[in-house]
Amino acid sequence: MIYRFILGAFLALPLAGLAQQPLLQSGQLLKDVRILSADSLGGRLSGTEGSLKAQDYIIKRFSEIGLKAFNNNYKQQFNITSRNGSDLEGTNLVGYIPGTSGKAIVITAHYDHVGIRNGEVYNGADDNASGVAALLAAATYFKNTNSNHTLIFVAPDAEEKGLQGANAFLNNPPVPLQDILLNVNMDMLGINAKGELYASGTYHNPTLKPLLEKVKPREKAKLVLGHDKPEQGHHDWTNQSDHFQFHKRKIPFIYFGVEDHAHYHQHTDEFRQINQQFFPDAAALVIEFIVLADQNLSKQPERK
Repeated sequence: MIYRFILGAFLALPLAGLAQQPLLQSGQLLKDVRILSADSLGGRLSGTEGSLKAQDYIIKRFSEIGLKAFNNNYKQQFNITSRNGSDLEGTNLVGYIPGTSGKAIVITAHYDHVGIRNGEVYNGADDNASGVAALLAAATYFKNTNSNHTLIFVAPDAEEKGLQGANAFLNNPPVPLQDILLNVNMDMLGINAKGELYASGTYHNPTLKPLLEKVKPREKAKLVLGHDKPEQGHHDWTNQSDHFQFHKRKIPFIYFGVEDHAHYHQHTDEFRQINQQFFPDAAALVIEFIVLADQNLSKQPERK
């Protein structure tokens, strides 16, 4: 997650007709976080060897899951603007599952982090290996179902450098912007002691609130709505991760994340800190919302 101030086995989907259908495999979910937050990836700083290793792993997982690639290439490359004027190449990773409606939902989770500082690897297990793992779990789930909308799964680069990957994706989208009905963004899902996952964005997109209210609490995680009102100042998350680039283009968004914790943007944000009971349930809440959005968005008036 781009800088913000510090605030202080199988799961089954509980929807009619889907009660016995597996939603995600927690073992694979945790494995993905562990691998993406390993020291060998060097904190996944954009433009580094560690970033390339993360890209290779995510592409391998996209291929294993069976996501399609636009123009036979999962990579979308772009130039990163850096403060010191050096040239860096960024790489977004994009795969999709075709739907039937001609419209799309874009699901995002940035894979970059801040690299190595003062000899310490900033592994970014929660920020944002957790979001990428949940994105992969969502892709796995929907690959085995029939979706109404085309589901585009994007792991943007350079979020930590000012949301540049999401901006590049939307400047050169694989489908027309007017066909993107919703962005679901995941950035930090894995560490929370209160069992709370925030869904931010209903202040700007009130028509999505009833869908979020249908997402049932799970044993170790529940949704809380908020962190999206201008009067909240730094506690307003509207501009604090990749969903802001969609919001600027008037594309509705819901951002899922936890409140900041002691490991945020610290070298202690390691796999051992991930709450292995909370995180799978948190990821399941997001997937359940995507199911509801896919079922119901076409029933709502299109934006103009």
